[in-house]
Amino acid sequence: MDITKIRNFSIIAHIDHGKSTLADRLMEKTNTVSQRESEDRLLDNMDIERERGITIKAQTVRITYKAKSGETFYLNLLDTPGHVDFSYEVSRSLASCDGALLVVDASQGVEAQTLANVYMAIDNDVEVIPVLNKIDLPHADAPRVKDEIEEIIGIDAADAAEVSAKSGLGIEGLLENIVEKVPAPQGSIDNSLQALIFDSWFDSYQGVIVLVRVFEGRIKLKDKIYFKHSEQSYEVLKLAVNNPFFSEVKELGAGEVGMIICGIKTIRDVKVGDTIIHLKNRDTSPALKGFKEVKQMVFCGVFPVDSTDYELLKDSLEKLALNDSSFSYEPENSTALGLGFRCGFLGLLHMNIIQERLEREFELNLISTAPSCSYKVQTSEGELLVDNPSELPDLSLIESISEPMVEISIHLPNEFVGKIIKLCTERRGEQKQIKYITTERVQLIYNLPLSEMVFDFYDKLKGLSKGYASMDYEVIGYQSSDLVKLDILLNGDSVDALSLITHRSSAQFKGRALTSRLQKLINRQQFDIAIQAAIGAKILARETIKALRKNVLAKCYGGDISRKRKLLEKQKKGKKRMKMVGSVEVPQEAFLAVLKVEE
Repeated sequence: MDITKIRNFSIIAHIDHGKSTLADRLMEKTNTVSQRESEDRLLDNMDIERERGITIKAQTVRITYKAKSGETFYLNLLDTPGHVDFSYEVSRSLASCDGALLVVDASQGVEAQTLANVYMAIDNDVEVIPVLNKIDLPHADAPRVKDEIEEIIGIDAADAAEVSAKSGLGIEGLLENIVEKVPAPQGSIDNSLQALIFDSWFDSYQGVIVLVRVFEGRIKLKDKIYFKHSEQSYEVLKLAVNNPFFSEVKELGAGEVGMIICGIKTIRDVKVGDTIIHLKNRDTSPALKGFKEVKQMVFCGVFPVDSTDYELLKDSLEKLALNDSSFSYEPENSTALGLGFRCGFLGLLHMNIIQERLEREFELNLISTAPSCSYKVQTSEGELLVDNPSELPDLSLIESISEPMVEISIHLPNEFVGKIIKLCTERRGEQKQIKYITTERVQLIYNLPLSEMVFDFYDKLKGLSKGYASMDYEVIGYQSSDLVKLDILLNGDSVDALSLITHRSSAQFKGRALTSRLQKLINRQQFDIAIQAAIGAKILARETIKALRKNVLAKCYGGDISRKRKLLEKQKKGKKRMKMVGSVEVPQEAFLAVLKVEE
């Protein structure tokens, strides 16, 4: 294939600005899919993506397009997620592209994630082409949005393509724009092989399938290839491309994007960001620049309901980590929940999606603990990084605790500014800047503790702004704060899975709210259950769940009072003995009660 006829580009945008719909129209206009095969959001092939209306995984498709000049071009399109929690998917896609379509909603304008994705594209030295979508909406304002793009992002938008992904308006002109403005890949098929792995997944029949962008040289069937990072060699059994369905090819040359199947059964041998070279050149061919390691921000414990499913959970996490390398996991043992894993995620939505995928794709029944973030703890013996409240050292050893801080950028209409400022202040936020982008739109910049943002900040933001506010955030470091560990005790025994690290000023409120909520969630049993919230030995709040009692006096129809008293004393002793040996059954909802203490 002539490398000058290849165009590799991705579609980037804020969530809900029409990336997946635009990908559908590009495939339709180029007859990549027939009318019979076509369906809405074809590249969103997971059930969760279709149900929630969001893109979770970046997807690739090869489009063949005959330009007006009569030449045929091969366009490799990567549709990327828009939500901030999946920005790692976007960075991986951009590393494999030469151009990016920046899709902006013509009615909403530039949003928080639009900016974040543009800066990511510029960092990857990718040609950014602005596209105005939803141009057919009655309240679309193309001149205003073009001015916003030029003023906020600094990209010339005078000739920005104006399209409607829903109706197909302007798609032909956009295809011509892609051919003209996206640069052709660099490289030559005559050079030594260098291919970058930017995605992979596990297939039960074919083993690990590796998605690569070939930068130099070519790969053919039966070639012996070498993975630089894992130092493993394999023979190429199959080569394929998505167009948009799995299609086998005989070779992949420089500039192409495709799949390699080598019958890899050991999942750990494949790492996203690794370089593939020919086995004979393993000492001479250098590795390509990979991706920066992502830092997980939100942590929670994941445990199987049935302890015999532990090995199945372990295998499932391995397979899922192959498909989404932005989450981490390590074994954890909880006295309340048994054996499980401590998992790290990029955000709360990312956490929910991973848990849902584990339950759906691997048919697991899971219990998850409330999410937390990692803290730096300075002790008399040195510094520790703690992401699980149960790992916090004894109070007497702690000199200081530092919590992660984020710089949060919020774009919103100016009518909601007061409510959002109040929300940020309640969450211990420190205002850095208020910027009026236009007469109607405002950008708020706050420094906020990650622990205050990680639970329900995004939901509250959307609720208070009627869905019009958008946000983006980045971690800026750690800041020392007056933090304490809040323990939850059931009949005097600490439940490690319900512990949380919180600011001292809100500890009493959270303790009362949590004990009150747990009282409603935990079922009554044959003995009294005392639910207490404590900091060290100091009890902050207490609720009691009364025992289920049998009416032992039902058979007494009169007679001496001492007979009744004797029966009640006997029952009291039995309840006391039962409390000593009985264990409290805690339902799954109780472990997530921490999330809802403010309701």
